[in-house]
Amino acid sequence: MRRLNWIVLVPAAMLAAACGRNSSPAVDDALKNDLALASQAAPFNPQQTISPTEAGYAAQQQKLAAAPVRAAPRAAAPVRRTSTARRSSGSSSSGGGGYYPAPARAPVTVKHTGRDAAIGAGAGAVIGAISSRDKVKGGLIGAAAGGILGAVIGNNVDKQTKVP
Repeated sequence: MRRLNWIVLVPAAMLAAACGRNSSPAVDDALKNDLALASQAAPFNPQQTISPTEAGYAAQQQKLAAAPVRAAPRAAAPVRRTSTARRSSGSSSSGGGGYYPAPARAPVTVKHTGRDAAIGAGAGAVIGAISSRDKVKGGLIGAAAGGILGAVIGNNVDKQTKVP
């Protein structure tokens, strides 16, 4: 019974002593001074916008307006493709094959799923073996978790788009 009194009464006495202090906040004079100065400061007035003519850029605008517009350079010339073996039963008036423009190149997305899964599995195995009491079990669990997480990151996050 005496031990129960100590367990209950000592923390209660410490709590009462901590809460019973005079808890008026200490006033910081420097903070008070800074707040008073901040309240007296003038509010920020942004600069009014002016036109380029008022700013003295009217001559540059006229030069830009009078400059000739050049066409953008064209892409690579289309490729003409003909077949080497041609069979026809009748006479044909056209002397060659048709005109076929080069197909547009589609960007290729490169994903690093396997590489990132291997990196994650290795890192997970090391971390699992270090942090677990049973080194083999921790290493296996860490390798599995790291491999799954690495594969997800490699498939969804670590992507590169290349144009062939």
